Amino acid sequence: MGVFTFVCRSSGGEWTAKQVSGDLEASAASPFELQRKLVQSAVASDSSGGVQSSFSLVTPSSAVFQVIIGGGGGSGYIGGGAAAAAPAGGAAPAAEAPPAEEKKEEKEESDDDMGFSLFD
Repeated sequence: MGVFTFVCRSSGGEWTAKQVSGDLEASAASPFELQRKLVQSAVASDSSGGVQSSFSLVTPSSAVFQVIIGGGGGSGYIGGGAAAAAPAGGAAPAAEAPPAEEKKEEKEESDDDMGFSLFD
């Protein structure tokens, strides 16, 4: 699983980003284009699974962008809005599925059982 965190800044109509602990950088005319470039560069570094991303403005001209690759999500969805926290130990615990509940078949009730009919 790879976690890539970037500090993004806007200056003179251009957005730039630098990785917090690494060498990845990118620049673009809009935050959306910048996010696309950063995801592409992160996937080029680590293509081990599904991709999640989160873009959060700190001020109108600065933001934090995080790309998480792998980590059990595996859906391949690239979305924003909610940041996923990386565990402090560096290894994500495997998500345990809840035990399957046994589904009881429900007996359909007919109109006769209720003593009236919809069309009476």
